[in-house]
Amino acid sequence: MSKSPLRAQRPTAGWASAILLLVALAACQREATQPAASPAEPVAAVQDMARAIADNDLVSYARLSVPPSQYTALEQAWSEGHSRWPLTELPLHDQLLPMLQALSADDSRQTLQRSFDRQLAGQTAAVRQAAQSMGLFGVQYLRHETRFTASQRAHYVQVVQTLAAWAADAPISDRARARASIATLTRSAVAVGITDDAQLQQLGMVASLQQLGPFLATLKSVLASYGLDVDASLRGLTGEVLSQQGDNALVRLEYPLAGESVSLQIPLTRRDGHWYLTRTLADTDALLRKAEAARAAAGEPAAAGAIEPGSGTPGDATPPAKP
Repeated sequence: MSKSPLRAQRPTAGWASAILLLVALAACQREATQPAASPAEPVAAVQDMARAIADNDLVSYARLSVPPSQYTALEQAWSEGHSRWPLTELPLHDQLLPMLQALSADDSRQTLQRSFDRQLAGQTAAVRQAAQSMGLFGVQYLRHETRFTASQRAHYVQVVQTLAAWAADAPISDRARARASIATLTRSAVAVGITDDAQLQQLGMVASLQQLGPFLATLKSVLASYGLDVDASLRGLTGEVLSQQGDNALVRLEYPLAGESVSLQIPLTRRDGHWYLTRTLADTDALLRKAEAARAAAGEPAAAGAIEPGSGTPGDATPPAKP
């Protein structure tokens, strides 16, 4: 799914984002994660990533998503402020910190409840109509969006239609359920203790991901209370290899989502003997090249596992001497 830019969040937007972030995760993370028993190695690699998300283990997800040398380089890029991967892999990732900020504010529970009461409480018909309208708009947008491949477009259309149908019937306007959800989300956000990028920088990649894991679990539990079981989708993946040529494979994945079965095709690439999502490798290769360019401009030494300019593979921190 496309990533959505973020304006400064009002408290109401913080509450809405708590639902929307995981709706998007359920929809889009499918392209980067999903499980089921399959002997095919490329499919098994995707299933392992899915299990990590289902287990709320963002560190394992990160380690499974890229080769070890690249993981080390990404850790360094985070510590230097050049990267927030793998958070940037999440749909609506720009909303994460403002949402945590809004949810952990001193008066967040009262403010969010008042906002809900004013805008959504008891508005069952209006919520249903809004969900249906957003579904129709989303499908039309996807059908005219030229950045997606035909396979991506077909997948996203399935996801949008399924989630629109779910939202139309979900008890989103139920006041008692909203009160409980708000209380759960605010407690979890306070426990995370992260509200700005400076804290992510200070903690580093691993500690940040460890602290965010329980919040991911809370978001998923809230969605489950509204009838959208993200973990069931993650753990319910099946797949097959459609084609494989050398280090490139195309797999077909299928997973349950809100009572429907959704399918997609996705390419994987084998690097250093293990299979990874082709898109993730391309994104992180580009990210590490930018980090290396920033270091070079500042006269700093290259990182271990850095991406060599013009290549898609990690290089040594110091290039070998020429004969």
